[in-house]
Amino acid sequence: MATSLSAGAIIRDMLIKGGIPAGKIFPVIIDKAVLPYIIYTRTGMEQTPTKSGAPGATATKMELKCCAKTYNESVNLAEKTREILDMKQYTLNGLTMRSCVLIDSVEDFEDDAYVQTLIFNIKI
Repeated sequence: MATSLSAGAIIRDMLIKGGIPAGKIFPVIIDKAVLPYIIYTRTGMEQTPTKSGAPGATATKMELKCCAKTYNESVNLAEKTREILDMKQYTLNGLTMRSCVLIDSVEDFEDDAYVQTLIFNIKI
């Protein structure tokens, strides 16, 4: 059975269904790709135990880097990504994301690309 470790699969599926081409969405790292693209990475996880001590809800932190050739293109890709994910719920293969909330963002320039980094807190 899938757990919060599979949150990236939910994010990828949501982005594809939201109109981002599958060939433009990559987990963790990318070797070769043509801009624009999105890289997603799980950067943290916190398990909240119940009063009985059993595992409860899990909060997973996901970082999405929206990379593009121009600054405006990177911002537009970040806006589209936020529109698809922020404040949403989703179920994929029996795993339910109960909430997805944008908690931070950073912009940068890396490897000849403008990068808008969006950080989401996801509850599974």
